[in-house]
Amino acid sequence: MSKKAIYASIVLVLMLTLLSGCGSSGSSSSSGSSSSSGSESSGGSKSADPITVKIGLLKNVTHAPAFVAIKKGYLQDRLGANVKLEVQGFNNGSDFSTAMATGEIDIGYVGPSPVINQYVRSKNIKILSGANNGGAVLVARKGAGVTDAKDLSGKLVAIPTKGSTNEISLRLLLEEQGLKVTTDKSGVQIIAMAPADTLTAMKQGQVDAALVPEPWGTQIANEGIGEIAVDWDQIPPNKGNYPLTIVVASDRFLKAHRDLAKSVLLANEDAIQFIQGNPDDTYTLVSDELKELTGKGLDAELIKAALSHLSLTTNIDQDALQAMAQVAVDAGYIKDVGADGLDLTGLYDLSLLKETQEGK
Repeated sequence: MSKKAIYASIVLVLMLTLLSGCGSSGSSSSSGSSSSSGSESSGGSKSADPITVKIGLLKNVTHAPAFVAIKKGYLQDRLGANVKLEVQGFNNGSDFSTAMATGEIDIGYVGPSPVINQYVRSKNIKILSGANNGGAVLVARKGAGVTDAKDLSGKLVAIPTKGSTNEISLRLLLEEQGLKVTTDKSGVQIIAMAPADTLTAMKQGQVDAALVPEPWGTQIANEGIGEIAVDWDQIPPNKGNYPLTIVVASDRFLKAHRDLAKSVLLANEDAIQFIQGNPDDTYTLVSDELKELTGKGLDAELIKAALSHLSLTTNIDQDALQAMAQVAVDAGYIKDVGADGLDLTGLYDLSLLKETQEGK
């Protein structure tokens, strides 16, 4: 072989070796990056790609498990390092349900009645777990002549929003006393009003009573504006032992990120256990999250009193929710119900809750 041929062969081998080395290096880098991202994620996400989880909640102490799960980092830890958590607070459950229906949020904490209404309309939402039972009270303005639910005839009673869980409880309470909801003073008149506005309206003598979630009832009583007429453990259904705060998710999110939904349920359990074991440390966490959501925190004693009116649990009482749904039907919030009644079986997906409870 000539020297030129030998030289050309050597150059060709060197070029192929360099090209092979470059290709191998790029592949290792991509694989290594993927492994690194996967190993850094300590939560439920199986994907190495960044994911945003949009969680919604209401700005009430009854949502304490959500507040603690956020402030203690349980949600972030369970979801994983590759998940960006976005939190959005709502003033009422109707706005929450609308946001979930439009994809503005993926998963979150809310009262059951707006969820039931949303499910009947669109069938695109699921109840995954409980968070809190009870925590609403009937508070009456001083001088209104209301010391019990039986005194509400001829009175104007406020609830946070139409069709809310609090309105359903009020209607059940009135039904127990044989009272009717009317548009005049022959019965009980109901008006929808944000709790902060209710406090002001009571000061001005414009509202006689209100069925509101904590801490509003306790705050109205503490400020000397009103008195608790029916305490949380007497509010129907089941004398306060009914789901007031639940965890729900959109069908879209469940289908795409079932593992992340389970991570949220685990964080919810973490938060409930922390609150039950560390009540004194909980007050600051709740106040701090409320301050982020509303711009104003709450006094520790007010939070302490409000939390004593809650029964934290992940369990879901489906019978209680069915009874509440029937009240919504009777009130006209749920329409076109057939002769067989309202079927809510498709509203629940409690399989993930079962897995967390069984340690799977």
